[in-house]
Order: sequence, then C-alpha cells, then structure tokens
Amino acid sequence: MKKKLAWLLALSMTLSMGTAAFASDAPSDLPREETIYFGGQQWGPIIGWNPLSSNMNNAMAIAAAPRGSREVMFESLYMYNMLDGQLYPLLADGDYQWNEDLTEMTVAIKPAAKWNDGTPVTAEDVAATWKTSVDIQNNTAVAYMPYISDVQAVDGKVVISCALTEDGKPVNPLQILNFLSGVYVVQEAWLNTLAERNENDPTKMLEDPAEDVPFSGPYGPYFANDQLVAFVRNDEYWGQDESMWGKLPTPTYVGHAIYADNDAALVAFKDGQIDVNQQFIANVQNLWEEDGLPIATYMDEPPYGICATMPTAWYNMEIPALQNVAVRKAIAMAVDYDDIIENAMTNQSPGFDSVPRSVMNPTDGEQAMYDHDAVADLQWVGKDIEGAKALLDEAGIVDSDGDGYRELDGEKIELNACCPNGWTDWMAAMEDVAAAGQAIGLDITTNYPTWDIYQTVFTKGSQTEYDIFMYVPAGAEPAAPWSRVRALMSSEFVGVDNNWTGNFGHYSNERIDEIINLIPLTTDEEELKALYTEATEIYLSEVPNFSLMYRPEQFHAVNETYWTGYPELDDGNNIPPSDCTDGYGIAALYNLEPVG
Repeated sequence: MKKKLAWLLALSMTLSMGTAAFASDAPSDLPREETIYFGGQQWGPIIGWNPLSSNMNNAMAIAAAPRGSREVMFESLYMYNMLDGQLYPLLADGDYQWNEDLTEMTVAIKPAAKWNDGTPVTAEDVAATWKTSVDIQNNTAVAYMPYISDVQAVDGKVVISCALTEDGKPVNPLQILNFLSGVYVVQEAWLNTLAERNENDPTKMLEDPAEDVPFSGPYGPYFANDQLVAFVRNDEYWGQDESMWGKLPTPTYVGHAIYADNDAALVAFKDGQIDVNQQFIANVQNLWEEDGLPIATYMDEPPYGICATMPTAWYNMEIPALQNVAVRKAIAMAVDYDDIIENAMTNQSPGFDSVPRSVMNPTDGEQAMYDHDAVADLQWVGKDIEGAKALLDEAGIVDSDGDGYRELDGEKIELNACCPNGWTDWMAAMEDVAAAGQAIGLDITTNYPTWDIYQTVFTKGSQTEYDIFMYVPAGAEPAAPWSRVRALMSSEFVGVDNNWTGNFGHYSNERIDEIINLIPLTTDEEELKALYTEATEIYLSEVPNFSLMYRPEQFHAVNETYWTGYPELDDGNNIPPSDCTDGYGIAALYNLEPVG
C-alpha cells in the first residue's frame, strides 16, 4: 500500500507554513518509493523556469556553475568531476579539441541528444545560447565575454573562439573549460520565441518565467507551490541511449519541500522525508552512532565528505595595521585551528597538520600541483602564541604603554573580526580569531552584522568597516587551482564594486599578477608546478588572507530509508558527493535502488 498520503500529512508539519496542510491543488500522486526528495537547496517558492536568468529561485532546475551544473532539467556540454578534476561529455560527443595555439576549441554534439519536444540538440543551439546571452547581458555573458570572442556552429560542431591579447595569445583558455561545464545549452527555436514575445527587451526576457521552455535533461516540471517543487522523469529522455547512460535514472519523481529553516529541514531528514540533504549538520555522525538512523555520508570517518573549498579570513588592506605583514602573519599563526575544526566544523574538515596550508584544496589532484618541500618552512598549523609574539617583537610592534595591547606607529592595534550573524560555524571561527589576537596583544573583537548588510560591505571596492572578515574563494572547478589563486590574490579586483569573485581585501602584488597571467598559457607540467609553488610561497609569506578550515562545497548526507546505492568513497564508481544532481554527481541517480 502506498504511503504517499501519510507522508504528505507528516511533511506538512515541518514545512514553512507551520502546521498548515498542502494546498488543495498539491499533488497526491507522488509514490514515496518512486520519489527522491532533496533538502537544503530550495528556500522559498520558485519564480520561474528561465535558464537564462539568475533570478528564478528554482534551485533544483537552474543552478549553473563550473564546479558542476545541476543537470536535472537543463544540461551543459560537459560534467565536472571534482574527484579526478576531469570533464565528462554530456551533450558533447567525446573530448573537446584545442587548436595548436589555444585560440579555438571545437566540440561535437552527441547525435542522440534531444530536447523534450523530440528535436535534436544542435551546435546551432549552443551558438544561439551564447548570442542571446551577449544580447541580453546575463550572467553567462558577464562571466565569459572577457575570455570568449565568439561561439559559432561550423559543420555541425561548436567552435569557441578565445578573446585574444595584443600579442595574439588567448586571454585565458582555462575559462573556456569553465564555460563547458558551467553554462546550460538552450534551444535556438525557443530563444527566438522568447525574444519575439518580449520584443527583444533584455529585462523582459530575463524576467520571463519561461513555462514553455524546452529542456534536454532527464526531468521536467511537474508541480510547484510555496511548499513543494516537484519534477517528473521524461521517459523519452535521450540519455538512455547507449552513447550516454544506457538507461533512465531510477527515481520517477524528484521533489524538494520548502522548509522554514535548517532546523525544520533536519527534523524532516531524520524522519526520512528528505533522502539527500545539502545541509551542514553538526556532529553528523551522531545520527547513526547514537540515534541509530539509516543516515550516511560519503565517508564513514571524519571529515565525512570531500572538502573542496577553504573558508577564508580576509585582511582589509585599507586598514593601516593590516598593511604590516608581521601583524597579518602573527594573527594567522596564533589562531587555534584545531578548535575551529573540532567545534565549528565538528571535525568535518581535515586539520592543517594533515593537509598543510597552501593555495590548494585537499583533493589529491590539487595537492600534487605544488612542491610541498619547497614551502614547508613557511607553513603553520596554528596556536603558535609564542612564535607570533616573537614575530611582532622582532618587527618592533610592542606594548609601550603597559595596557596589554601592542602599538604600531604609536597607535594601539584595534581590529574587528566579522562574519554574518547566524552563520554559527563561521561565528565560532571568528571567535577563535579574536581570541588569537587577544593572546598576542592585539585588541580584536567580533562583529556579526546580518547577511543583508554584510554582503553589501565586503563586496565594495573600498571599505573600512570590516577589518578581518570571512568569505570563500573558488572551490573545485575545471579552472582550479588557477581560479583560487586568482580569487585569493589577483589585483584585478582592487577597487572593484560589487565584487563577488575574490581578493576582497584588495591585496596587490605584481609578481602574483604575472603568475596568474602565465598559468593559463602554460602546458608543461613541471613549469606549471613551479608557478603554483611560487604562488604558494608568496601566499604564505605575504599572508594577504588565511584559510580557517577546509569545507565541502556541498554537504552530502543521505537517508537510506527509501533509497540505497548512493555514492561512497572507494566504491569504484568515481561519482563525487555532489548531491546526486550536480556535474558528474548526477550519475548517482542511475545507480539508486529502492529499498524493499
């Protein structure tokens, strides 16, 4: 007997409407044993289905990113896999091909690839997607126009031309790789319809809810209201062709309930109402060790997942005291990172003793890209109070008036350490930064503005409100670790308003800028390793910012009450813990099996 009605009643108790039941038009035909439910992705009701827009608030359908676009409804040319750093063909047919001077890339399209209306996906669709993006100046255009001069359909293939520098070299071939996995392909015929009905007005085109949009992915829209968004499998999906997956994904339906907050979502996850949860859960191991729940993570032992990004404390270079490298390094040396990892991250991060700090994330592929021995004497593991004091003393930064705090140029060093209020793991980390300052004679206090205020300040081209503040640099993506070096130190962001990409503290170093420009054009592996090693050496010497922890870009915990066969470390499938939907992580949906 199907459990759908009982499940719907239970679900309504934890949704954003409190104890209100589903609206009368809510679906009652989602068999629990055929439906996979996600958590931690969708907050608030969706606005629409427009893949050109970044304002549809439709996370399960529209989440394009180089680290792995969500491939549920719309699809990219390739799928990124952070486990091996490789791009796997999706709409593309085989590997991409560069010309000799890296100024053009050619990509073939799979003959089997089709839209849900039965028409083929073509190179013309890819070219039209680019042209429309440029015409309306959406996020795709803004992100890639500096690197791509044109995308054309030539003899049934996609030809991507790189933007060139003055000497005829491409600006950055690595960004073309990000384009392959980070941009959805949209049907040309529909793009023409969209433009016509909106009179070619870019604003109207971006705001169009696109309820008629064709899609190439395995699932399409089924239902949406303020409590639930659901997708249904397209049983004619082209991916069952032998040139791709060879079969359909196992679940018939994909659903995401809309919860009031993380606490409500956690209750639902424990109760089996969520199958795949993208949510930080403190002491996640207690769910199976103490509560005996059928919940698992990608790894059975800490850190329980693949940590691909590095939440970072940024120094504001407009603050006089922080222009002094001794102050910057002393603070970083004194922080108790073990406490952050144990308490803020509840051990869901490797320590800096096991993965020494650098510009690399902890994945094996990135760790192999620099010379560890060459920078070993520059790395620190933290809680080195005496070493930090000695560094400040040597720099002449001492407490001359006996009040317990050091002065620089006659001024007491007073700093704030900031992150958004309510981000409890980050707040705990900032408390450790403040404590480190106090321990070495620097008056550092915490400040926790609300996110709506915080995000308007740290992204400014110039600000003196926040001295030390937290945000994340680039994580795992095809252009990494170059993109992370850029995010951590590139001077291209100095003075730039509304900057969400990196170098939020506005550090500047001419040699780093040279390295950032050289890496994308360097194909010799030894030369590349030397450049990344030099970048790491500068980073550890200058300390323009410092990582506080390693962290999964996405948390991936699963409840196996209804489904089993989720990706696990060393299971031989090479499927990343990307919530069964993102990049090559969507391969997980083809391995799932219903329980019972």
